[in-house]
Amino acid sequence: MTSTHDSCKEGASKSNDVCSDIEKLQTTSAADNNDDVNVSVCANCGKKGSYNDMNTCNKCKMVKYCNAACKKKHRSKHKKQCDRRVAELHDEKLFKRPPSQHGDCPICFLRLPTLESGYRYYGCCGKVICSGCVYAPVYDNQGNEVDYKKCPFCRVPTPVGKKEMIKREKERAELDDPIAIYNLGWNYSRGEGGLPQDLAKALELYHRAGELGDAKAYNSVGNTYHYGRGVEVDKEKAIHYWELAAMKGSVTARHNLGCKEGIVGNYNRALKHFMIAARNGLTDSLEAIKQMYSKGHVTKEVYTKALQSYQEYLGEIKSVQRDKVAASRDDCPYY
Repeated sequence: MTSTHDSCKEGASKSNDVCSDIEKLQTTSAADNNDDVNVSVCANCGKKGSYNDMNTCNKCKMVKYCNAACKKKHRSKHKKQCDRRVAELHDEKLFKRPPSQHGDCPICFLRLPTLESGYRYYGCCGKVICSGCVYAPVYDNQGNEVDYKKCPFCRVPTPVGKKEMIKREKERAELDDPIAIYNLGWNYSRGEGGLPQDLAKALELYHRAGELGDAKAYNSVGNTYHYGRGVEVDKEKAIHYWELAAMKGSVTARHNLGCKEGIVGNYNRALKHFMIAARNGLTDSLEAIKQMYSKGHVTKEVYTKALQSYQEYLGEIKSVQRDKVAASRDDCPYY
């Protein structure tokens, strides 16, 4: 006698076979039909039609339908397979190695450090420059060291005071500079630099900067919803924006996601987040993996790999000038 569990497995197997058959039919080419047009088959009724003219599932993009009515009728049968594929596609993007937030220093061409203390943004030219180049000595044409208080890239005098800095950032914001827009949002959130505290305005600017590609901005949107800063607490929205930030390169957002997964016991997913963040220089994530190892959630080999990845990052950002800055300025460590 077949158990209910076995029947379910058998049903699932048949369902998978049917889905597999549909996918095979949907990849049928024009060559198989002596036709110049690629053909597909409706997942609901089996009717064949032009591949480009058929109605595609909006979520998984895997199956085709001859019309909207067939799509609606097949929705309940397709839902589980669709949701599973959507989750797979999402994870592929989420756990893909992200880009560096700011790339390389435009002066020394070495990878910029992850921590903000390791670089500085200049509103005059919109460049992000490493601390090693920011504090490097400047020489005149006679070889004499001079103390120019100027941007190390464009040589425009640095702003005097917060208000002048914000004025420059407003000018850069008009040019759709995402870092300048994010910085304005940060100042509005705290009411600094002569700006009134306006949490709604800050959130608006964070969204705008995030849409233009700034990872920190989306991380701040996530924090806004996580802590309820001027909005109702919404944990789902917080995770959504942390994910967007992580995919754009925010190691802080990536660490937040790892912590969330670890809290609910999803250690494999937590480890994936922590490994990416550690590889991109976040000490907190390396420490989190160490704690997971001490509690038996990961092996020694995994922790060793994380440590090696972190050390590779240190090698990528290391330079003699940056070492000098880190040694001489307690407020400017770069790792």
